[in-house]
Amino acid sequence: MTRCKFLLSAAALVSCGTLFVCAPGRADEGMWTFDNPPTKQLQQKYHFTPTQQWLDHVRLSCVRMNDGGSGSFVSAHGLVLTNHHVARGQLQKNSTAQRDYIKDGFYAATPDQEIKSPDLEVNVLQSMEDVTARVTAALKNAKTPEAEFAARKAVIAEIERESQQKTGLRSDIVTLYQGGEYWLYRYKKYTDVRIVFAPEQQIAFFGGDPDNFTYPRHDLDMALFRVYDDGKPLDTKDYLKWNPQGAGDNELVFVPGHPGSTSRLDTVAQLEFDRDVALPARLKILKNMLGVLERYSALGPEQARETGSQIFGIANSLKAIEGQYQGLLDKNVMAKKQQDEAEFKAKVMANSAWKAAYSGAWDAIDQAEKKATTRLKEQLYHTLNSQLGGLAANIVQYVAEIKKPDGERLPGYHEAQLDSLKFRMFSPAPVYSGMDIARITGALELSLAEVGPNDPFVKIVLDGRTPKEAATALVTGTKLADPAVRRKLVDGGESAVAASDDPMIVLARKLDPMRREMVKWLENNVSSVAQRAGEQLGKARFAAFGKNTYPDATFTLRLSYGQVQGYPMNGTKAPYKTTFYGLFDRARSFDFQGPFYLPSRYMENRDKLDMSTPLDFVTTNDIIGGNSGSPVINAKAEIVGLIFDGNIESLVGDFVYDATANRAVAVHTAAMTEALRKLYNAPQLVKELLEQ
Repeated sequence: MTRCKFLLSAAALVSCGTLFVCAPGRADEGMWTFDNPPTKQLQQKYHFTPTQQWLDHVRLSCVRMNDGGSGSFVSAHGLVLTNHHVARGQLQKNSTAQRDYIKDGFYAATPDQEIKSPDLEVNVLQSMEDVTARVTAALKNAKTPEAEFAARKAVIAEIERESQQKTGLRSDIVTLYQGGEYWLYRYKKYTDVRIVFAPEQQIAFFGGDPDNFTYPRHDLDMALFRVYDDGKPLDTKDYLKWNPQGAGDNELVFVPGHPGSTSRLDTVAQLEFDRDVALPARLKILKNMLGVLERYSALGPEQARETGSQIFGIANSLKAIEGQYQGLLDKNVMAKKQQDEAEFKAKVMANSAWKAAYSGAWDAIDQAEKKATTRLKEQLYHTLNSQLGGLAANIVQYVAEIKKPDGERLPGYHEAQLDSLKFRMFSPAPVYSGMDIARITGALELSLAEVGPNDPFVKIVLDGRTPKEAATALVTGTKLADPAVRRKLVDGGESAVAASDDPMIVLARKLDPMRREMVKWLENNVSSVAQRAGEQLGKARFAAFGKNTYPDATFTLRLSYGQVQGYPMNGTKAPYKTTFYGLFDRARSFDFQGPFYLPSRYMENRDKLDMSTPLDFVTTNDIIGGNSGSPVINAKAEIVGLIFDGNIESLVGDFVYDATANRAVAVHTAAMTEALRKLYNAPQLVKELLEQ
C-alpha cells in the first residue's frame, strides 16, 4: 500500500496537525506520536491505558524498513515480519533469470541459506528528544524567510551531527505540527538484513490490481527477514509475541508503524493546488511511465521479470493517487476543509495578539503555491527517470557538497546522512540496462512534448539526438552499473569526477548547475516562505486548541488504535474477516484465470488446510502508505495481524478520516501460521514464532 506525495510543491513542504478531529469516543482517528499517545481517548472509549513500559516495549519491537515500509521483531533472534510488497525490492535485487524469488517465493530452512539484502537499512527508534527551543532560538535574528530558512537548516544539521557523533545512532530532526515542534529521533541502524521467507507473488497479491485497495481480500502479503549484528542474528529482547489465534471481531487493536505522509491540515490553497495542479500532473507522468514499462515488459519473459516491481509500484501509486484526486474533487470534502479553515481563522482574528503574529500565514502559503506553479514544468520534466542517471547525479553532488560547511549543503548530503547515502550509492544491486534505456527514452519523449525542443534541459540531454539515441548512448557508454566504479569516483573526489569521460557523469556535470539553481529558487521562493508560514500556523494551532491531537505523518513511528470491524458496503455489509474458503471461492468464480489463479502448492494441498481459518481482516485503525508491514497488536502487545492495505474508501485518508467506512486491511496471524505449517513445510520457522 503506497501513498505518493508531490514532493516539489509547497503543499508537501508543510507538515502539520489536524483540525479534522472527531470528538473522543466517536472515531478511532489519529497517527499518534509515542511522546503524546491518545491515553484519554483510549480510556474513555475502550477503558484501556497503555503504560510507559507497554509503549517502550512496542516502540523497541517496531522497525522502519528504510526503503519504504514498516515491520516488527517477532522472535528473540532478530526475525522481522513485514509485507511481501515491502520486501519485493530486495527479492527483486536477489533474483536472476534462473531464479525468480518474487514469482516462486523463497524459504531459508537453515541460517546459511538466508539471503543478504544488498541495500536494506532497518531502523529501530531508541529515543526522542524535543529540540524545539534550540531550533527556534537559532531563528531569532533572522529578518527574512530566506535568512530563517538558512538558519533553520544550519541548526538542524548541527543537532543531527552532534547527536550522531555523541551516540553513534542515526539522528534525524523531525518537524511536527507544521513546525510547532521539532524532535530529534535517534535510531539504531542495521544494514545486515537477510531474507528468510516470502510466499509466491500470486498469493501475496492475489486478485492483482482489480482487488488492490479493496475489501474483502484474500492475500498472504507477508515476508520475513532476519537482522544480523556483527555477523550473528540480533538478540532481540523486545519483540512482539506471536498470537496464532489472531484478532477477533470488535477486539481493540493497535497499529504501531511508520505512516509516510498526510496532508490533513494543509490550507485550502494547498489542497486546491493538489487538486488542480499537482495530482493531475503526477497522474499524467505515472501513466506515461507505466506505458513505457509495459511496452518494454512485452518484449519477453526476462524484460517482464526486470520490470515487474516497477510496474507493480507505479500501478499501485496510480490507483492511490486517483483515489486522492477523486477525494479532493468531492465537494463535501472541500466544503468541510473550507469550514475548518474559516473557523480556525476566526479564532485567530478574534485575538489581537494571535492576529498580529499569525494572520498573514494563509496568504503567504497561497502566494508560495502560486510561485511554485510558475516553474512547475521544470520541476516535473527536467528528469531522466533513470537509475544510472540518479547515481551519476549523486556522485557529482556528493564530491562537491562534502567540501562545504555542513549547514550549507544540499538536502541529503548533511554529515549525519552520509552513511545511509553511501550505503545506497554503493549497492551491489543489479542495474537493468535495457529497462533504463526504456525509462530514459520515455521520460525524454514526455519532456520534449511538454517543454519543447528549445528547453535548456532537453537541448543538453538530446544534443541533436532523438530520445532513443540519447538514452542508448548514455546507458551503453556508462560504467556506473559497477559499484566499484562508483566508489572509485567518490573516493577520487572532485578531481576524479571532473576528469571522468563517462557519459552519465559528463551529463550530470552539465545538468548540475541547472539542478542547483532550481533547488535554490525553490528554497528562496517556496520552501522558506511555506516553512515560516507553517510554523506560524503551528503556533496558532497550539494557542487556539492546545496539544490535544496528532501531527501529520512523517515516516516516523506512530501509534493508531481501533477495532476489528466490518462496515456497510455496496448495499450490504463487508465481514470483519475472510477465510481460505473465500480464497478458493473467488479463484474458482474467475475460473482461476488472470490475477485470480492460485499457485500450485495451494491447489495441490487444499485438503491439508483448515479452510475456515481467517485469512484477512479489517479494522478501524487510521493508517496511510508507509504503514505497510506494520504489526496489528492487541492490548497485551501480542501480534494478531499484519497491515498490508486500506480499502478504496480509505484513499481520501491523506486529507480526512471517515470512521464509517475507512478501513485498514490486514493478514491474520492464524492464516500465516496455517500456511507456514501446512503449505510451506517450515516447522522450524513456526517453532521460532511460537516460542515465548
